[in-house]
Amino acid sequence: MRLNRRFAVLLLASAVPLAAPVGSQEAPRQSFSAEDLPELQVMGETDPTLRKAQAIVNGDVITDTDIDQRMGLVLAANNGNISEAERPRLRLQVMRNLIDEKLQLQEAASNDIKISEAEVDRSFDRVAQNFKKSPAAFEAYLREAGSSPAAIKGQIRGEIAWSRVLRRKVEPLVNVGDDEVQAVIAKLNAAKGKDEYHVGEIFLSATPETEAQVLNDAARIVGQVRQGASFVAYARQFSEASTAGLGGDLGWVRAEQLNDAVAPIVTTLTPGNPTAAVSDPIRVPGGVAIMSLLGKRQVLAGDPSEAILSLKQISLPLPANTTEAQARDMVKTFQAATLTMGGCGGAEAIASKVGAQVAVNDAIRMKDLPVPLQNVLGNLQIGQATPPFGSQQEGLRVLVLCGRDDSAAQVKAPNFEEIYAQMNDERVNMRARRYLRDLRRDAIVDYR
Repeated sequence: MRLNRRFAVLLLASAVPLAAPVGSQEAPRQSFSAEDLPELQVMGETDPTLRKAQAIVNGDVITDTDIDQRMGLVLAANNGNISEAERPRLRLQVMRNLIDEKLQLQEAASNDIKISEAEVDRSFDRVAQNFKKSPAAFEAYLREAGSSPAAIKGQIRGEIAWSRVLRRKVEPLVNVGDDEVQAVIAKLNAAKGKDEYHVGEIFLSATPETEAQVLNDAARIVGQVRQGASFVAYARQFSEASTAGLGGDLGWVRAEQLNDAVAPIVTTLTPGNPTAAVSDPIRVPGGVAIMSLLGKRQVLAGDPSEAILSLKQISLPLPANTTEAQARDMVKTFQAATLTMGGCGGAEAIASKVGAQVAVNDAIRMKDLPVPLQNVLGNLQIGQATPPFGSQQEGLRVLVLCGRDDSAAQVKAPNFEEIYAQMNDERVNMRARRYLRDLRRDAIVDYR
């Protein structure tokens, strides 16, 4: 049973002095001078490494160590590129998130929901894989970033616990009718060939009183992401949507499925461009959203990024003393040769003629290539080559398109279970935000 907690914030700033009794006389004011002060002697020991409580949430303590280690995760996502002026604001946001996490864990405990260490470790290992590291290497990486394995495991535990609370307390109250799902399937079939979007989201809740501050916080997140910070990392740390654990990934949606305030903006974003793929903060019901466009395709059409390519790479090394003018001449010669080689079959002859080497890859997925190369290869016919690219250190390269298999890119017809799950998640998410709002309202939070 959930405890009935009333909201109280205890500020330890100043106290109101009691009025003097009526009729009492003021004591003469005493004064002192600097000469009256004794030599400074520290009474007791002071430990500068002592980590004090920053907030107590219904009796559970959040220390500045907890905040520092979560800040380390944010700094790692930004490669440390956060200004000193920005850090206090991020720290405040991190503390808000930790308070929410405490409330979620407390609610799970009050519903007798227990999360085993084995579950947390398995999820930790999956996060390490997302960073392309072994668990041990990921632990070392976190410590180098000023964080710790315990910090991210605590976040994982909170995510798992909250998802189970929602499954037990919220999902049974959500109802999605079969007719609603069939209506969406009919709309998808009718919209075949129209655009749909792979979208990421960060949602920050706001009230009319806090909206201005939340908009400022969202604008700072947008600025960091546009400068190269990880949208996924910010979504995991700050988003209050149910997709936070997935790095904000909302999946493939049509514009009609998005909020009316969000849809017109998402359609103007450009995937693959850090500055043009992320929206400005958007006012939405209940708060502020930041949207990221990860991809674009046509409804029930193939996704070009999933195509499997057969490529030949022709690599031409550059001598160490090559000047810029010489490099330009070599690029022109290299490009002229590849334009007239007669397709993939002529790659070896051209390579031999110009002193280059040939490598083959018959199973490379389009989306695994750098975005600029995807844009070039997407417009090539079989047998055509890209313009030369590379650097002084790596030499010049040309990719020749020898084959393309679009079968892997085909999109299946709308699936009843998938659409049902998406609609169900959306409704659970709305109720979850109200649930957390109620927990905040009833909480006793003592800020130190």
